[in-house]
Amino acid sequence: MNDQSRSADERDLTEIFRKIRRIEIFTKRMVNDLFSGEYHSVFKGQGMEFDEVREYQPGDDVRSIDWNVTARMGTPFIKRFVEERELVVLFVLDVSASGQFGTEVKTKIDTAAEICALLAFSAVQNNDKVGAIIFSDEVEQYIPPDKGRRHVLHVIRNLLFYKPTGRGTNITSALDYLMRVVKRRAIVFILSDFLSADFSKTLAAAANRFDVVAIRIADRRERDLGRARLVRLWDQERGVEQLIDLGNKKSRKRLNDLSTKRNQELRQLFNRYGVDSIDIATGDDYAKPLSMFFRARARRR
Repeated sequence: MNDQSRSADERDLTEIFRKIRRIEIFTKRMVNDLFSGEYHSVFKGQGMEFDEVREYQPGDDVRSIDWNVTARMGTPFIKRFVEERELVVLFVLDVSASGQFGTEVKTKIDTAAEICALLAFSAVQNNDKVGAIIFSDEVEQYIPPDKGRRHVLHVIRNLLFYKPTGRGTNITSALDYLMRVVKRRAIVFILSDFLSADFSKTLAAAANRFDVVAIRIADRRERDLGRARLVRLWDQERGVEQLIDLGNKKSRKRLNDLSTKRNQELRQLFNRYGVDSIDIATGDDYAKPLSMFFRARARRR
């Protein structure tokens, strides 16, 4: 490697570290200011773990009696359990070509990665494990869950700067992989624009095993084309361009109807399987919808 290319690599690495540090400072401030206590109150332990055996006392639930110990001791004893505090938080991040779209300052992938950083630092403060599955039309990388700031920074760096090899979106493949590699209960955040072939069966299976939250990332121009007449729509995943005349009322209505139908279908799908969903647009303050989600969910507990 010559001096010029080495210098360029060093500059790139320095910029990566700077960006990660900026995001760490920014997201930690948001965690402290907005999500103090909210994350913990919403995502408590996912089960119960054994604590001790003690003598039965009036008022104890008779279903907790340990009959083996009771038989040995000749007097009733019960098993006590405490809530399992440690959580596993998994980010399932879509890095397909459509995520590179963004008419605001950030692309959809940039926005999704920053949201992951915010949630990851919330998890670290709660002493939870954090991991990630990065996917496109196939699973591209898996980072097993682990604890600590150093591990979280490793996860965030990969989410921010990962260079995908695939262009399409296959949520079914990602969820199938998730269920193969993660055996214990986990909180799973799926971050995607959800422009994928039917994934309802695998979503149902995943929602039955995990606490699944869908975070749908979109760009404003995908929902509102304004007063434009001739519009070039570029399908980034297929590499196909299409020219649409929005001056034609039928064309504009057909496009709007397709968008509305897709939104309704996704909402119905998430509701059917008890999956909480959050809609976030690139360029928006994503702290607000996340905070609203935490508060609404806390009220349901």
